[in-house]
Amino acid sequence: MASEINDFSKLCVHTLTTKPWGIEDCVKNYSKAGIHGITIWRNVLENKNLAEVKSLLDDYGMTIVSLCRGGFFPSVDVAKRVLAIEDNLQAFEQAAAVGAPLIVLVCGADGGQSLEKSREQIAEGIVRLLPAARSAGIKLAIEPLHPMYAGDRSAINTMKQANDMAEMINSPWVGVAVDVYHLWWDDTLSAEIKRCASKDHLFAFHVCDWNVPTTDFLNDRGLMGDGCINIPEIRGWIEDAGFKGFNEVEIFSGKYWATDQTAYLEKIKKAYITKT
Repeated sequence: MASEINDFSKLCVHTLTTKPWGIEDCVKNYSKAGIHGITIWRNVLENKNLAEVKSLLDDYGMTIVSLCRGGFFPSVDVAKRVLAIEDNLQAFEQAAAVGAPLIVLVCGADGGQSLEKSREQIAEGIVRLLPAARSAGIKLAIEPLHPMYAGDRSAINTMKQANDMAEMINSPWVGVAVDVYHLWWDDTLSAEIKRCASKDHLFAFHVCDWNVPTTDFLNDRGLMGDGCINIPEIRGWIEDAGFKGFNEVEIFSGKYWATDQTAYLEKIKKAYITKT
């Protein structure tokens, strides 16, 4: 389902998509390009005055869609699990300071224990964050990651697993982020998207493409249209389920990071119109 011509009102770009830019360059260049949705990765907030960042966002008419990322709850080491909770609480402080209504969770995994144990610790971690979520008015989105990351980055690898966990936690502050890069292969995806939306758990939608061949499973994501994902079909399922939020471009790409980022942003806009 292609966007209406030149309609960028639902386009959001993650700051990590244009990794060479700091937060100031992202805000100014996105706004200049007619893109007013932004998801902020926490690395660009390091050593920044968050009140000044919030003022910058406001001055340029930006809508902050979410903050990335929280999570990484599991560990065989109790001390590391405690540190993870502390880091997530800091993410709430950052999100509140810049006006982010949502924190995306890369839930984590530890190869030194079973996936079931890691999932148990993920659920425990999220539950421990619920008081902070309620107090701040900031939601949490469980993002299932591709199974290739099950050993170290996330033990939540399918929409079903994410839906199961969100429903088990049963809080209006906890839902799911759908990223086509991680989920395009799942033949139950359409049904699980409907299930997610029926519970009011569909919080975010991320787009990029899967290159064939892929040379690096982390930093060789494609621009929409570069690869094999049927993004318009999945976007159709998302919108048919009632989702009215932003389409977030999240691309980790050594190839694109090495190019002129202003020209790259124009490629993103074109791909969004014609391939998303």
